[in-house]
This record gives sequence, structure tokens and C-alpha cells, in this order.
Amino acid sequence: MKKHVNRSKLQLLSMSLLGFALSFSVPSSVRAQTQEVQVIEITARKYEYSGSPIHVKLGSQVKLKINATDHDHGFKIDEGTPSRAQGLVFTSAQDCWLLKKGETTIIEFLAQTPGTYTFKCCHTCGLGHNGMKGEIIVDR
Repeated sequence: MKKHVNRSKLQLLSMSLLGFALSFSVPSSVRAQTQEVQVIEITARKYEYSGSPIHVKLGSQVKLKINATDHDHGFKIDEGTPSRAQGLVFTSAQDCWLLKKGETTIIEFLAQTPGTYTFKCCHTCGLGHNGMKGEIIVDR
């Protein structure tokens, strides 16, 4: 009976150590997804995004809550920046998010690679539309 109890304890200890060791072998990008979500609220209004530049921490899960106050706008990561697949991994693969007047649009992503990512309005909003830009800066 004692041998059976000792064998069970040894198996339990082995399984615990294996689980502990495996927790260190999980890629950092997967571990980052279990962290708290960084929620950032910004406003889109005639030719500007409030709160830009937006600083986020490397490896953080980010939830942008964007409210368009005056009329419809858009949100698009500028194609002149590093690839979205490499730097900012979005939960929804869209080229242009429509930001409807009076509504809050939620855009979520994982900040995977340090750098500066430019975003712009992708829904024509008037004479100053081309200047409506902002930045997301992923800090180390």
C-alpha cells in the first residue's frame, strides 16, 4: 500500500513539474493574450482623432473605443507602415472600419511589434479629410 501511495505522489509531482516547465515554453505572443486588455477611448471629429499619438505596451491586447461625434468617419492603418500582420494583429480583418456618428466602434488588436503605425480616416468626411491622421506607438 505504501508503494502505491508513493508512486501516486511521484506521478503527481512529475505532472506538476511538467506543467510548470510547459508554461515557460509557450510563445510570448500567446502569453500576452492572457494579460489584461488596455482600453483606450478616442474621439473622431472633423479632421482629427483626439488622444493621438496613442502609446501602447509591446505584447498588450488593446481595445480602441472610437466615438465619431460630428458625422461618419473611418479608421484604417496606413499601408505605408509595417505590415498589419507583423506589427498589429487585429481580431477583425477589415481594411476600413466605418465609424458611425454617435456610435462607439470597438477595434481590438495585439501589439506584437514595436514601432509607429499611422492610421487615417478612410471615409470621406470633408475638405480636411486627407489630413485626418493619427499614430499608434508600440513601446518596448
